[in-house]
Amino acid sequence: MAENNNKGRVRRLGGWVWGLATGAVGIAFVFGILFWGGFNTVLEWTNREEFCISCHEMKENVYVEYRNTVHYQNRTGVRATCPDCHVPREWVPKIIRKVQASNEVLHKVLGTIDTPEKFNAKRAVLAQHEWDRMKKNNSQECRNCHNFNSMDYAEQNRRAANTHQQAFNEGKTCIDCHKGIAHTLPPIEQFIGAEKEGAATLPAASEAASK
Repeated sequence: MAENNNKGRVRRLGGWVWGLATGAVGIAFVFGILFWGGFNTVLEWTNREEFCISCHEMKENVYVEYRNTVHYQNRTGVRATCPDCHVPREWVPKIIRKVQASNEVLHKVLGTIDTPEKFNAKRAVLAQHEWDRMKKNNSQECRNCHNFNSMDYAEQNRRAANTHQQAFNEGKTCIDCHKGIAHTLPPIEQFIGAEKEGAATLPAASEAASK
């Protein structure tokens, strides 16, 4: 009798433990979904053009320049917004870029470029940081829309067709030749000054293609 009672207690205890474990897993699963949903919502919310230009440093400087380029308005009506060019679509590179952006928040608080004068004084250094990033990832964001293998060279003018084919053969990436595609290039004098400090490199004339 005592042995049967002990077996009953063990079964009840086992059932209780199993129920507790199952409940804990279920609760963790629900909280995981809620966390993931919330995290992804915030991630996508910060990945909109409206968010990018919510600070005046961007809206009053580079956004104004961008609105006068082919990436903002063109014959096809296809627009490349701020995150299209500056935030990778792939998950891991996107998270890395978001983490890097935390440094930009710090400088927002510090007021590093909170006036047009401060922004223009740092333009060469800021541009170089972004060019280096795009060079390192093989212009990943550009290639979401543009790809050498998908180009119809017969539809391009002779100069563009020759240049693109040469760039493809030489293993060049988009940012090698299109540094001025969406934003005004810094003055040459500023490049020279930044180059002496090791913060920027003077672009070749061919790299100043604006459109």
